Amino acid sequence: MKAKAWLAMLAVLSAAVTLTSVAAAGSSSTASSALDAGIVAQWNAIAQTETIPLRPTAHGQTRGIAMVEGAVYDAVNAIAGGYQPYLLEATFDPEGSQGAAAATAAYRVLKAITPPARHPGLDLAYASTLLTIPDGPAKQEGIDAGEAAAAAMLASRQGDGFMAPFTPVIGTGPGDWRPIGWPTAPVYDPDGWVGYLKPFLMTSSSQFGTEGPNPLTSEEYTKEFDEVKELGALKSSRRTDDQTKAAVFWQFPPIALWNPMARGLAGRYDLDAAAQARLYAMINLAAADGAIACWYDKYRWSFWRPRAAIREADTDGNPATVADPSWESLFAPATPTTPPLGTPPFPEHPSGHGCVSGAVLDTFADFFGTDKVSFAVVGGRSLNGVLIPPREFDRFSDATKEVIDARVWGGIHFRSADVQGAVIGRKVSHWLRKHYFQPVG
Repeated sequence: MKAKAWLAMLAVLSAAVTLTSVAAAGSSSTASSALDAGIVAQWNAIAQTETIPLRPTAHGQTRGIAMVEGAVYDAVNAIAGGYQPYLLEATFDPEGSQGAAAATAAYRVLKAITPPARHPGLDLAYASTLLTIPDGPAKQEGIDAGEAAAAAMLASRQGDGFMAPFTPVIGTGPGDWRPIGWPTAPVYDPDGWVGYLKPFLMTSSSQFGTEGPNPLTSEEYTKEFDEVKELGALKSSRRTDDQTKAAVFWQFPPIALWNPMARGLAGRYDLDAAAQARLYAMINLAAADGAIACWYDKYRWSFWRPRAAIREADTDGNPATVADPSWESLFAPATPTTPPLGTPPFPEHPSGHGCVSGAVLDTFADFFGTDKVSFAVVGGRSLNGVLIPPREFDRFSDATKEVIDARVWGGIHFRSADVQGAVIGRKVSHWLRKHYFQPVG
């Protein structure tokens, strides 16, 4: 077995040992509640790992974990009650095992959407989880709820447009997006399918659009052009060391940032199984729809990246923008980072991180009932061989502001794309708050 597979198995077994210890602590309802909460968190972590192969970009993972957490929520809520279902209208015995429901829902969805090579590890994780739950009618009721929730989710996502063939339109005029290597050897991800994926929450992919990029000859465009040209350059003299670290830090899949943070907050606030299931579903469904709305808008505007804009500024019709044919952003491969950086191979406007992270962070604030929560976000990128430390914040909105700034500091976005992306995310979050996960009774 390969080393990575062994590490994954050890992680699963370690989690199972922890859950077994909780179960052995006593037979009281408190112990059972702690076990259920631990299982919901465990399977969120498993889903985060097991959906990575669903990329090749982060969007396959975003869709996959949204499916898992939507099903987990429905399964647990069908037993615990108290909130509107997402898809599953059926209810189950309140004495049913919420842990068995969560594990079964996650397991069944993951088995259906992941490559067969991942299935032995999933089988082991599921069997290990079930061993921690006492046999009996409550356990079976939980399993039945999980099966029903997974079936509802899988049926809902049939033919939803995942990885549908997509060929982008690559322009040649001023302001038109074209990837690096155009026209001889263009490098781009066929991410356009994301914009036409069936939404999880919205009524359509186009429900929350933006006003679009600033006109090339406008004062606003000139101001943003000069800002990113100076602050986002590979060898910028104005960008501070902390701004450089922040820019590199945030070039990481949002799902891999926000789910661990959610688990940390769940532990800090001692959230029970039902509350955790609702939190994980809310942030991941919001993230998925943030991406869908964003990618629809990206290919609607198909606007060029700062790298092309600055190199070809002599063609934009704006006498106030000065071309630099050799300009490179901080995200050039020359920057010593692990994993390596590069100019994102899809249109610039709006910012994907702004859309997704804006949706997630606003949803966090809605869930906890306040923007004022202190937290740290742990990343996974190294700069000059050193892992960049976690970013710490006192408010959810402070993190959104840094994400907006960081995309300019990285040299890959004009500021309006980041701001309007965060607005899309906020609109998705508000739609979720108004139409989903409402308390009942």
